[in-house]
Amino acid sequence: MANRSTAAETDNSLKMASDGGVWGTTRLEASVLLCCMRRLVLPATRCFLAILVTLLAAGCHRSSSETGATKITLQADWYPQPEHGGFYTALVKGYYRDEGLDVAIRPGGPYVTVEQQVSAGAAQFGMGSSDRTLESIADGQPLVAVVATMQHDPQGVMVRKDSPIRSFADLNGHTVAVKTGSTWWEYIAKRYQLNNVREVPAMMNVANFVADPNYVQQAFATSEPFFAKQAGIETRVLLTSDAGYSPYRVVFTTRDFLAQHPETVAKFVRASMKGWRDYLADPKPAHDMIATLNPALNPEWMDFTWRALRDGRFVTGDDPSGSQLGQMDPARWNTMYQQLVDLKVIGKPFDPATAYTLQFVAPK
Repeated sequence: MANRSTAAETDNSLKMASDGGVWGTTRLEASVLLCCMRRLVLPATRCFLAILVTLLAAGCHRSSSETGATKITLQADWYPQPEHGGFYTALVKGYYRDEGLDVAIRPGGPYVTVEQQVSAGAAQFGMGSSDRTLESIADGQPLVAVVATMQHDPQGVMVRKDSPIRSFADLNGHTVAVKTGSTWWEYIAKRYQLNNVREVPAMMNVANFVADPNYVQQAFATSEPFFAKQAGIETRVLLTSDAGYSPYRVVFTTRDFLAQHPETVAKFVRASMKGWRDYLADPKPAHDMIATLNPALNPEWMDFTWRALRDGRFVTGDDPSGSQLGQMDPARWNTMYQQLVDLKVIGKPFDPATAYTLQFVAPK
């Protein structure tokens, strides 16, 4: 996924998975690694957590032979977190089951590349972002996005509320903690001619941010600000989407699976979007399941993330009616493709229209 915040993933960190996104990550991406800072979780413990989450998720999943339903695996971009809330709502409320689907949500993590899992057939669907999908296609992976789960990416740069930094252009002369090689940061640096910025590796916590009033770091608007607030620090997040770098968070599959099973894809998208609508109205069913699967989370953290997703309209987009939910705009895909070409992230040209389908959602 295209550069997720430090809380999201260690590849695109959480998230949303989320380069981007853990959800980044991403990954898009949320923030189990931030919780590790608070709880002093060691690498071996993180490994145990990943195994535990996988086993618990498997325990919630009934085999297709028992249900007569079509078995589907959704590969997540990070450990279970509120940025996945719509999918867990659909799961716990039986929306997938009602569509004849037996869905298992497989947790991601710092060593899981979602695009490779889907391309190899280990999962039918994956969570990602439109920029990362385009990059993967350029690398030869036969992927296609089928629905947008976030209209805007929560990825950005976090500063203190009283910081003189009001825009990305103000970063010149400052030190910024960012994941090396982040595509979104390459775009920001080029657009705002950040030739006088000292880059340091992003850490998987907010300790330096809390200790140093001048510290600037990449962040997911749905995650890191929570931990800063816990330490009594009010923050602002400069969003990459406000700077013109605006990937969708998406669900993708392979071209072959789409061609061979369009009805299954339609059912999955329909149930997932129903789950996302319900989640934004009432997160409790999803949060109860997520808390069971990922005990590192706490109710306050999850509530903060849910409110940030809802109030920031990351999922629904700018239309308060929610009519943009799931939609994708070909113009935005074209813009993102051209941005990646200009950054030389994509070297071999291809038609960006092959990276997505509007078959299951109305164009924006």
